[in-house]
Amino acid sequence: MNANIMLLGTASSVGKSTIATGICRYFKNKGIKVAPFKAMNISLNSYVTEDGLEMGRAQVVQADACDIKPSAYMNPLLLKPCGDCKTQVIVNGLVYKVMDSYKYKNLNKELKVKVKESYNILSKDYDLIILEGSGSCAEINLKDSDIANMSMAKMVNAPVILVADIDRGGVFASIVGTLMLLDEDERNLVKGVIINKFRGNSEYFDSAKKQLEDIIKIPVLGVMPYVDLDIEDEDSVTERINNKEVKGIIDIAVIRLPHMSNFTDFNPLDMEENITIRYVSEVSEIGNPHVIILPGTKTTIEDLRYIKENGIYDEIVSRKNKGTIIFGICGGYQMLGEVLCDEYGVEGNIKEEVGFNLLRSRTIFKENKTTIQREGKITCSGRIFNKILDCEVTGYEIHNGVTVGNKNDIFIEDPAGEPLGMINKEGNVLGTYLHGIFDNDEFRRLFIQSLIDYLNIYDTVTDNVSYKSYKKLQFDKLVEVMKENLDMKKIEEIINKA
Repeated sequence: MNANIMLLGTASSVGKSTIATGICRYFKNKGIKVAPFKAMNISLNSYVTEDGLEMGRAQVVQADACDIKPSAYMNPLLLKPCGDCKTQVIVNGLVYKVMDSYKYKNLNKELKVKVKESYNILSKDYDLIILEGSGSCAEINLKDSDIANMSMAKMVNAPVILVADIDRGGVFASIVGTLMLLDEDERNLVKGVIINKFRGNSEYFDSAKKQLEDIIKIPVLGVMPYVDLDIEDEDSVTERINNKEVKGIIDIAVIRLPHMSNFTDFNPLDMEENITIRYVSEVSEIGNPHVIILPGTKTTIEDLRYIKENGIYDEIVSRKNKGTIIFGICGGYQMLGEVLCDEYGVEGNIKEEVGFNLLRSRTIFKENKTTIQREGKITCSGRIFNKILDCEVTGYEIHNGVTVGNKNDIFIEDPAGEPLGMINKEGNVLGTYLHGIFDNDEFRRLFIQSLIDYLNIYDTVTDNVSYKSYKKLQFDKLVEVMKENLDMKKIEEIINKA
């Protein structure tokens, strides 16, 4: 085919990523060699490819839907806010520079060239590219510096489908207003509209669709219902993060740090029937969980100071002393140690900060960033998690800090004997640099079984669920919903006529 199509939105969080994922899966299931592409992500939720390059997770999910390996060319520009109005700019998977957030426009021209080069490289290997925009495609104040939206569509002459969210209200005004703010050549690229997140019987919306089409002179390709599918979200602006309700037998509270990254680490746990994952940002929200998780963060020391100030720090120490399991990943793992040293000012002006002192470890921040996929084995699990001993795991690392500690406390080792995590003597405080550790089915199952035994929860079993298969099932369910509610033949026609 050697074709493309682009999904743009009337606003952020209208569901572009999910629709793009479904279209990727639809064409993959038809036997077409398809790949995702998003010129620019602004997100702390990232992934490391096999060749050690960093990219946004949204395109990783879409690559999974295409049954292909993620490539940094699928997301050539990743902006990661660092605090203090600074942004880390990652180009084709590598740190390009850290800059003042307000000076982004100064890089615009050279970044556009790099984005186009990445698209050209990717498109040589695939028959169809599904492009996705970023936020609203009609931000007139940002038009000169646009890379991810209409600028990209025009750059590669991609037909555009506009996605709007009816659940937030004002869907007609958002669609009409967006089209009015586009230039004529941009409007000419818009070949269809999808209305997303509809609640109720869409048949009652048919007359409204016709009214809208009469106004915009562009076909409405369908109305997607508000469906409960477990597909990873791009950003932390998600219902998953706002969950506070305890439903499962095992209650896990994830501390919602101000600069939390890679919250998708916990999606596999959320999949499990017996587990409740809650994201909490205040002491009053913590309740009485069985496990507290400190997640990754882009600014470890700053976020550590934040939870000291709002009381969460003292609450975690108190809970640990009462037997609650404390688990840290990446930045959360660094916080659990004795001290964090940043003499090079990698994270900011704070040179040293005392950690939780729950692990016998120290972290020193280095200027060079570690981005690598890893494999390892559980070499020390303690009394509570003895079932996971010798379990093999894989994952990926994204961090600047180097953590050293007592060799007798090493929780996970790589094949060369390098530590990938630590555990305390009591066995109820664990930490690791491995993002994606709960994606490992055996580790996750035995971890949960260990919790069940430790908590003396009877008549409870763990399901031997494959997370990979579970994700594929969600993709295929999404495709079925799209086939029922969208004019997929029309979408094919739009692609073929471009």
